[in-house]
Amino acid sequence: MGVLDGRVAVVTGSGRGIGRGIAMLYAAEGAKVIVNDPGVAVDGSGHDEGPAAQVVNEIKELGGEATANFDSVAEYAGGENMIKQAVDTYGRVDIVVNVAGILRDRMVFNMAHQEWDDVIAVHLKGHFNTIKPAAVLMRQQRFGRIINFSSTSGLVGNTGQVNYGAAKAGIAGMTRVVSKDLGRYGVTCNAISPGAATRMTATVPDAARELRSQAGVQGAAGTQAAVVSPFTRREPDDVAPMALFLASDDAWDINGQIFLTNGGTVGLMQHPTAERTVFKDGHWEMGELDDAVHNVLLKGKVNPAPPRDDFELPGREIAGKPLA
Repeated sequence: MGVLDGRVAVVTGSGRGIGRGIAMLYAAEGAKVIVNDPGVAVDGSGHDEGPAAQVVNEIKELGGEATANFDSVAEYAGGENMIKQAVDTYGRVDIVVNVAGILRDRMVFNMAHQEWDDVIAVHLKGHFNTIKPAAVLMRQQRFGRIINFSSTSGLVGNTGQVNYGAAKAGIAGMTRVVSKDLGRYGVTCNAISPGAATRMTATVPDAARELRSQAGVQGAAGTQAAVVSPFTRREPDDVAPMALFLASDDAWDINGQIFLTNGGTVGLMQHPTAERTVFKDGHWEMGELDDAVHNVLLKGKVNPAPPRDDFELPGREIAGKPLA
């Protein structure tokens, strides 16, 4: 008996990397899987039906059931087609896992409008495009598991990824809202913030990482590794067990949460709440806010990207050196 016997799952971006690992594990645990992947490059260009077809063949060779889908999540019709294909082929849809993504990294002052639009379309809009049609059916059948993919780039912040980070932060917010919209119908919606060495992480050159470090800019990946993961293992397949657990019956009451999964480390991400608060009965004056913000709210906090040494602001000090 598999954990997902009798279930039908749609896994986007499952021709390679993290998505592939999830599709393979789901199939091994008894699920019938729609393996979606249009076979694009990391930047979203091109089309290749090979990756999805290969995963389907591997699943079948191991005795599982799977069908390939080559639609793009960036189009509403694409998301709708995936869900329809699951119903037409296997009679229902129980699980939707939104892994598909692309990168168009650029500093905000250099980013083109198209680079913004393309990344938002695949990640943020792409999640909606599968969730909406699946939610209609899951609500009717009073069961469903939706598993989204966020990122520390959006939850913590990573330089050069304003489009990707904005989309991933939006996905975190979407997860919390969808969990409240659907929870009463027996449908859960959670998210995973993964840490893994994939095609996407490989596109960030070592030179860029070094420049960020020299500039004193803290990246999300570095923060994640230093704070929560004492291990160096970051295999894409290591993310799959958490995706399996969240899809299982054991996770029936887990809803609206975001889990960091990095190698052998699993963590619960904290929802944005007021960490520190100051109060005043009346209108705040500038001097009062200066004192409250610097000496109470931000005490002990570090600027993730401090100004360069030649930055000048009369009357202020940087690294103990007064600038006039």
